[in-house]
Amino acid sequence: MTKKFAIGIDLGGTNLRVALVSEDGEIARKIRKASAERVFESLIESIGELMQDNIAGIGLGVAGLVDRRHGRVFTSPNLRTIEGIDLVQELRRRFNLPVFLENDANVAALGEKVSGAGRGFGNFVLLTLGTGIGGGIIHKGELLDVSAEVGHMSISAEGEKCQCGNNGCLENYASARAMISKAIMMLEKGQESLLKECCKGSIYKVTPEDIYKAALEGDTLSREVLREAGKALGVGLANLINILSPEAIILTGGLIGAWNIYVQEAIKEASRRAFKDLGDAVKIIPSSLGDEAGIVGAACLVFMNLAKTCPPRL
Repeated sequence: MTKKFAIGIDLGGTNLRVALVSEDGEIARKIRKASAERVFESLIESIGELMQDNIAGIGLGVAGLVDRRHGRVFTSPNLRTIEGIDLVQELRRRFNLPVFLENDANVAALGEKVSGAGRGFGNFVLLTLGTGIGGGIIHKGELLDVSAEVGHMSISAEGEKCQCGNNGCLENYASARAMISKAIMMLEKGQESLLKECCKGSIYKVTPEDIYKAALEGDTLSREVLREAGKALGVGLANLINILSPEAIILTGGLIGAWNIYVQEAIKEASRRAFKDLGDAVKIIPSSLGDEAGIVGAACLVFMNLAKTCPPRL
């Protein structure tokens, strides 16, 4: 029997990842591009590059609040250019294949459940830590059909205005965008930092990687930025622990590279705020699939919808 493949797509606020994925979760080929103004055109081009005869369908994970029923993105604070586009119908029309839409963090949670760090847990929450913060929830072994917009829980009632329109959202304080904003604000006030020497002399080009590297070199400003972001993340983790009592919280995304400062601060804060019995029972662990979780999960979405099953990787 010919092995079937699906095209799995992870469309985030910073990067577009598209991959050819087999039924058993193996990635045969993948493409990565920056999310840009031409994001829809880049998406079409990338799918075309991977197209072949034995493709069962297309699975699409998108950063934002999705309308699964009608195949649209209600709102995507970090990717405004795709709002309102009938993505499912457009892709079906162009490629004549079944297309399934889901939030990007939800498909990442599905990918981790099928092939990654979530295989041993029946109940867990996955957080994507990057430009923004997303969430996906696995309950009793299945992807929970909820929005799970973890990054937009309010952790400060009168806090900063978020791009989503709310105030005090978690991602306003704990995301990559928040870290950059905080570092620039401190530098503009004249605080000394190694960051002034990077980015070709422009403080407005600072990245989370720059902040972490400077923190490892003992830079006080950078360490403060990471610790404040970690503390805010810990507040969000404690809320999730107290409400959902998961077996595990799996963290993925570019920011987990700063685990020993940012995430450790989050774990400490969560431990301080969560009910002790619930906090002691949860494991906070890194993703094992990394940035491949979303594309594996998106492809799995195809096989699950078509055959109501998605076998784990052996």
